[in-house]
Amino acid sequence: MMNIHCALRRYWRRLFDLVGILFFCIILLSWSMPVQANTNIPEVENSNLINPKFEAEVLQAIRNHPEIVKEALEAYQQQQQKKQQQGLQLIKQEIKENPSSVIGESPLTGATEQKIVLIEFSDFQCPFCAKAHKTLKQFMAKHQDEVTLVYKHFPLTAIHPEAMPAAKAAWAASKQGKFWQYQDALFVKQDKLGEKLYVDIAKNLKLDLSQFNQQRNSAEANAAIAKDKQLAQKLGLRGTPFFFINGETFSGAVPLSKMESVLSGLKANSQVESAT
Repeated sequence: MMNIHCALRRYWRRLFDLVGILFFCIILLSWSMPVQANTNIPEVENSNLINPKFEAEVLQAIRNHPEIVKEALEAYQQQQQKKQQQGLQLIKQEIKENPSSVIGESPLTGATEQKIVLIEFSDFQCPFCAKAHKTLKQFMAKHQDEVTLVYKHFPLTAIHPEAMPAAKAAWAASKQGKFWQYQDALFVKQDKLGEKLYVDIAKNLKLDLSQFNQQRNSAEANAAIAKDKQLAQKLGLRGTPFFFINGETFSGAVPLSKMESVLSGLKANSQVESAT
């Protein structure tokens, strides 16, 4: 049984490397799909190919001992979580030590010194983001001279069909210096997201409509939003809103008191570090 366990672990590692979790799920459903059946799977070195006889033996073992599948999947998930946690710590440290490298060209507002940087990952169709937006406005109204707020796009397109079009419209507005006014209007009228609203907001803000339409449909807009999403994925983020403030994190539609508490803690730590 120990040999079967070891073989299965090697098998699943190879399987994940070859075709990912999707193919893994298909195998669980069909119990009989050969590894090379999908012609879209990229070629790999011969040393990584799975012998059909070995695969059949493994699949039979799975039928006899389905609990091994759970063990293999849990081991893989733990490995992925470890990698994500390591990436999270590295990026958090970079945000703390060199925020400008993480801010990039993202829109920002508030303090210019960037000593305390609050990075927000948000989705314009997310109801929790709309709620957090109201709280964030109160927070920034009080701390705009000491906190720099940065917006990062993280549209959850699988569940929010208007998240990406809204993000592209807001990005285009940022190119004309009106991101914060535009994003505020999107959250205020979140229940009306759609083409008509995007154009109406642009008109109300007196944007150049020709430039606005060209830029929101550009490859540059897609690339900028994709870059934000890649950062979110490196951090292992799965939902919105999500916030970093000098490396400290919190998520969801948190109350104002939570934001104030995190900020107070950062200030206290900063004073201690300065004194030592």
